[in-house]
Order: sequence, then structure tokens, then C-alpha cells
Amino acid sequence: MPKLNVNGKTVTVNTEGDTPLLWVLREQVGLTGSKYGCGVGACGACSVHVNGEVRRSCQIELKDVKATDKIVTIEGLSRNGSHPVQKAWLQHEVAQCGYCQCGQIMAAAALLKKKPKPTDKDIDEAMTNICRCGTYHRVRQAIHTAAGNKPNNDRA
Repeated sequence: MPKLNVNGKTVTVNTEGDTPLLWVLREQVGLTGSKYGCGVGACGACSVHVNGEVRRSCQIELKDVKATDKIVTIEGLSRNGSHPVQKAWLQHEVAQCGYCQCGQIMAAAALLKKKPKPTDKDIDEAMTNICRCGTYHRVRQAIHTAAGNKPNNDRA
């Protein structure tokens, strides 16, 4: 049975190798923060970090994940919502329906790890997640706040 490193813990799963990581995390590991949106890697609701890189978990098969790979889900980003991106998300009231927000937050956290002071262009290029509610302007503001940049206070 395959072993995975999820949020710093080793977990053993019992499923087929062609099962998408998203379903392994949700159904085998019990971590439901990553959401099923489109199933083709376009929307980003299922985004997690694999070895520090943001990845669409619906597009990764279990057989392609090694036991040494470090998988971080929204549940592992911080214990109590204290990550700067999570705090900024609340401050800017980014979420409306909230469905895509875990994936958005994971993408933003990965961006800030690579580029601690991103420009608007950096944010626009990195944030490819789809939000049905259209809170993209607030997403950008929250990322600037989490980076310690002064965000544009216009509200969309």
C-alpha cells in the first residue's frame, strides 16, 4: 500500500494507482479542503502544494506521487488560519461562496514563496484559478497585503 507525506505526516492509502490525488486526499486521508471543480485542471479548486509547487491535484495520479514528495493541503498551510495569505483573505473579504478559496489561497501562498513582493503582473500570471464570484480584484489586494505591499483599496 502506498505511503504519502501529507501535511508533514506519513499516511498509508489503499486505492488504485490511477486514482487522482484529489480523491486520495478527500476519500482516503479525509482532508476535504481541496475541492473538485472541473476535473481537468482548469479551475484550480483542487490546488495543493507538492514539494513547494502549486499543483492541480485532480491531474496527479497516485502512482506519480513518491513517498518522499511533500504534499501540503489547505489544512496543512497553518494550524489555525495564521498564514499571512489566510489573514489577508479575511481582511479583504475575498471569499463569497468560498468554493474556490482553498485553491486560490494555496496558489497565492506558492506565489509568495517564490516572489515575496509580487507585482500586479506577477499576481495575474500566477493566479490562474477560476472564481465564479469574480473576486479577482480582492484576491490581488489580499496578496499584496500578505506580501506587505500597500494594496490598492478600490473595491470591486
